[in-house]
Amino acid sequence: MIILRLWVVTVCFAAVALARSWAIDIPVRDPGGAFFVTRVALSLGLFAVFATVEAAIRTPRGERSARSLWTTFRRRWPARRLGVAWACLLAYHLVYVTYHNLKSWDVLNAPRDHALTRVDMWLFLGHSPAVLLHDLLGQGIAAHALLLVYEAFPTLMVLVVAGSVFTPRLRDGITVLASLMFAWILGTASYYAVPSLGPFHDRPQDFAGLPETLATRTQAEYMAQRAHLLAHPHAADAFAQVSAFASLHVGITTVITLMAGRLGFARTARALQVFLALTCVATIYLGWHYVVDDIAGLALGWAAVWLGTRWVGTRDTADRADPSLARAA
Repeated sequence: MIILRLWVVTVCFAAVALARSWAIDIPVRDPGGAFFVTRVALSLGLFAVFATVEAAIRTPRGERSARSLWTTFRRRWPARRLGVAWACLLAYHLVYVTYHNLKSWDVLNAPRDHALTRVDMWLFLGHSPAVLLHDLLGQGIAAHALLLVYEAFPTLMVLVVAGSVFTPRLRDGITVLASLMFAWILGTASYYAVPSLGPFHDRPQDFAGLPETLATRTQAEYMAQRAHLLAHPHAADAFAQVSAFASLHVGITTVITLMAGRLGFARTARALQVFLALTCVATIYLGWHYVVDDIAGLALGWAAVWLGTRWVGTRDTADRADPSLARAA
């Protein structure tokens, strides 16, 4: 069954986190419910809203009473299909909270920012790519505009639930979830392969001319979190959120962009391509990532889609693996 495949990935990833937790003697945490409880609740709410909208679209305009909408919803979402969708969504959220714990513990590893800086400088013939962008775009309006692009990233997660509701075939929504799960897993592996904090930490002089924004305040907050975790690793509130290589802002956006194209949402895919390009610029301009981080993020996103589509399988193989999906589709 496809559900079993996703949960095998989830359990294996969770086992890695538990092993790491045991090795460093720090428990798995969900600080304030931010990475699991809150997001599951938000997914429930979004699912209800999207399913209601979809039922209204599928119901003839003159017949949109509460009873007819409920009938359409039940026809579209029988118990088995609803159970499959939510089993996969829960697997995704467990992978997400596991990713954040492993990312937090990555700060215990020695950062290698100097090596990434040298690669960036080599690529740009001895120049800092961030400084080149500052000179080209200025350090005023551009800083605030690119901050909006960077901070818009969390809204893309709405598409995680939307993909489960609006794709005609449930299999397609599961493929989106599987691809995103692999992106978080591959991203975690890249963090441990090349621990790093970001250009804002390694070359603060390159960003001294930028105005104080949410980005600069968040960077300071992340470094304070890191210092607190290093000083008091067993404190209940010790939890860090800073890692640079690879850029998962770029990686996750790449996954969603590629999947939008694969599923036939051409206009959405074109808009996401523009957003992806601006995200790459924003990550470098604001000092969150090195150019090599973004290149790695693009490759990671492509690899995650490749893995996700093959893990779920083609239509025929998926139907044979889970006949309930064929009936639901």
